[in-house]
Amino acid sequence: MRALHHTAIVTADIDLSKRFWCDGLGLTQFLDHTFTGDWPTLFGADTDKLRSVFLGDPECPDAGIVELVQFIGASDFSGAESHTGPPRPGFFLVSLERDVDRTLPALESLGFTDGVRRISMPAPGGKSVEMAVLTAPDGVLVELIGPAQ
Repeated sequence: MRALHHTAIVTADIDLSKRFWCDGLGLTQFLDHTFTGDWPTLFGADTDKLRSVFLGDPECPDAGIVELVQFIGASDFSGAESHTGPPRPGFFLVSLERDVDRTLPALESLGFTDGVRRISMPAPGGKSVEMAVLTAPDGVLVELIGPAQ
């Protein structure tokens, strides 16, 4: 079986999303390219231009890629709102291993504080794991899981 290649997030503002994913969460940009294709047929988009930005961790290239997608010239939208309420069927979240104590303040310093919730969970061997959830600029729920301590 092949590894998961990437997860795509449609974004209203690629620069804002890159600040969140790169500056806040430490991912690195691998690709930034605008493709012309039959996106109306493939995705139901109302444009044939798609900007794709691939982000990942060069130290863990097999860990998967977050792709930021912007349909150039498509109907404008203002992005998604924060998720509230119980989980619903469909895409749930993107989960990253990060030091929660260092990552949340870094995100806050960049102005990313939407929907932050934090807990400490018991882990095997009498340890605990810090976890947090927050909302990325386009409404995607992001889970941070720290190392067992």
